[in-house]
Amino acid sequence: MRLFLPLTTAYRVLLCCGLMFTVACQASGLGSDGSTPPTHELFDALLRKYVTADGKVNYPGFIAEKQAFQTYLDKLSSNAPDRSTWSREEQLAYWINAYNAFTIKLIIDNYPVASIQDLKPMLNIPLVNTVWHLKFFQIGGQDASLDEIEHKILRKEFDEPRIHFAINCASYSCPPLLNEAFTAAKLDTQLDKVAVKFINDPKRNVISPGKAELSKIFSWFKGDFTKNVSLIEFINRYSRVKLNPNAKISHLPYDWSLNE
Repeated sequence: MRLFLPLTTAYRVLLCCGLMFTVACQASGLGSDGSTPPTHELFDALLRKYVTADGKVNYPGFIAEKQAFQTYLDKLSSNAPDRSTWSREEQLAYWINAYNAFTIKLIIDNYPVASIQDLKPMLNIPLVNTVWHLKFFQIGGQDASLDEIEHKILRKEFDEPRIHFAINCASYSCPPLLNEAFTAAKLDTQLDKVAVKFINDPKRNVISPGKAELSKIFSWFKGDFTKNVSLIEFINRYSRVKLNPNAKISHLPYDWSLNE
């Protein structure tokens, strides 16, 4: 007779984490065939109206125009990228805007809220089952999450570290939300703009030649920034104050309070 012993709580969590990590490593299936890139003009108008130059968001303003905002979200949902026909720039602009727009939706659907982390699921497992794993919207008829856009698509499919300065997690220490929509025609210029703005922002990075207190983004995603250069070399591409090659690097605390 085979005996089945009860799993310990710790083992259950480890098993769950292992299974979810395996799923997380898989490529994303989000997308569609024969789709056309949607215009981002509506989102652009809302961002210019309700986001300040330094990235503070007027969430009640988005709530007041929720119907117009939903029209844009519906365009994103029904016009998922066709990887075989859309240009790289069209795809990147789409996914960055989608991440930012659905993050705003998550906040306004639960507003008022002090922090995006207050919206975490009951079973909250860091890196495995968080607020970013919630499937609260659809892309091309499939349930989707912010985590899937960031890690399975933007980071996995595009060798573009500047995306970390373009996507916004609705928090004070995040790179400020750009008050215009990303577009294929202006994408490279826009990515350079947000990289320069974030790295030279003394509230988020404190840089002197001999040392730097950097955002934890440079710790969490260090591998994305150091594929071909050192972290200091990457920072020096955009920093007005150049770091010495042997500069001491540390990281600032991360403030998750809402960016309003």
